[in-house]
Amino acid sequence: MSIKIFQVDAFSEAAFGGNPAAVIPLESWLEDDLLQNIALENNLSETAFYVPSERGYHLRWFTPTVEVQLCGHATLATAHVLFEHFNYASETIVFDSKSGPLEVTRVDGHYRMLFPTDDIKQVSTPIEILKALNIDSSATFKGRDDYMVVVESQRIIEQLRPDFKTLATLNDCRGLIVTAKGNEVDFVSRCFFPQSGVDEDPATGSAHTTMTPYWAVQLNKTKLKALQLSKRKGILNCEYLNEKTAISGHAKTYLIGEIYL
Repeated sequence: MSIKIFQVDAFSEAAFGGNPAAVIPLESWLEDDLLQNIALENNLSETAFYVPSERGYHLRWFTPTVEVQLCGHATLATAHVLFEHFNYASETIVFDSKSGPLEVTRVDGHYRMLFPTDDIKQVSTPIEILKALNIDSSATFKGRDDYMVVVESQRIIEQLRPDFKTLATLNDCRGLIVTAKGNEVDFVSRCFFPQSGVDEDPATGSAHTTMTPYWAVQLNKTKLKALQLSKRKGILNCEYLNEKTAISGHAKTYLIGEIYL
């Protein structure tokens, strides 16, 4: 058996930027163990699998080690594949997912995703985070999946060298977002998910459903430009819509191939 595979650089207008995701179209679901093994073999931060559903497609996302509840960049990559390589006729795709229905609309050459806004609460900073980041104190919040630490400057984020072994012992979350007000954009971040098999994610759409409501209040604006400060960089345009967060970005196909099983 052979199945098609696409690799797409999401949140980037050119190859080698943003966050690479594998996208695999299926007619029906394979066994979960096989899906996980394919994601492990791909060794990308996310592999997206989709099958047709009544109102669009059912979408699932796997890191090399676990299935996740929500992934922004692989959702963007999947929409790009459907629009660019399968000539999807409508301007909006609806994906059924573990996070509910997700809409992606093609707008002037980029993609606008509509996700549920995260509900964040301020919490005490876990000792594992303080040790892993080598910081004294911080404002820390907990969302649906991740901790979010707010630091004083973009420079602090640029200089972070996390202890991933220590961070991986924080077992009540998917991972850690570190964010600050940006120098040239509204806010910046880096995202670390060693618990999920990804030490640092290059560009994390789902994390921006956590950061956007926070920075919308802090900066008193609903439309924000964000930069994820990984080596590959990720550029995301975000809009706070109360219960929903819109996240927009570009995508570039890098590879089309076949998997033999």
